[in-house]
Amino acid sequence: MDLFSRSWTALRTAVDALSDEDWERPSGCAGWLVRDLVCHLVIDAQDVLITLVTPADAEPTVDADTYWALVEPPTGEDPLDALVPRLAAAYGEPRWLKFHFDDVGSAAGRAAVLADPALRVSTRDEVLTAGDYLAAYVMEWTLHHLDLIAHLPSAAEPPAETLAAARASLERIAGTPFPASFPDKDALLVGTGRRAPTDAERAALGGTVARIPFVLG
Repeated sequence: MDLFSRSWTALRTAVDALSDEDWERPSGCAGWLVRDLVCHLVIDAQDVLITLVTPADAEPTVDADTYWALVEPPTGEDPLDALVPRLAAAYGEPRWLKFHFDDVGSAAGRAAVLADPALRVSTRDEVLTAGDYLAAYVMEWTLHHLDLIAHLPSAAEPPAETLAAARASLERIAGTPFPASFPDKDALLVGTGRRAPTDAERAALGGTVARIPFVLG
């Protein structure tokens, strides 16, 4: 849960540091501007709030890693993916989207701190503990932090400890380790298809390169 707070605080701080011009730059999510990604993060924060107040009596069906499934790369045809840019544009000036993100994001952060890690919660037709749910979101926040700053070279990167945690989780989900020569950031970017591997990286990956990207959904 501590890593959840660290990764979420770092991401919120990065959003707060955006200039008005930055909101119109491309993000690391194909087809989305930075403003679209931040709008998606508002929806994510709402999901955190909803899930933490949706208790379940059943036994857990997933944990922090199995919460994520490997899915096919997005095609751009998903209705929600298409809706997000329209929602983002509806805010008009960046300050209104920034205000909403800060408002909902602050609430999600507080709810996470107050949550009982052992509480069973339900989301996406699955049951897991609140602690595992928040641990799963370290991956979400870390990857989207990298997406946010993909074209902002001077922006602060995710904390080292959350990069390491997300990498370890991706390796468990994929069932294969990345070469030790890969920094955590590069393992995540290459492993999830956010950038193509270099020739040297392809050689180091060996047979794993044929399985990339590992797309989480």
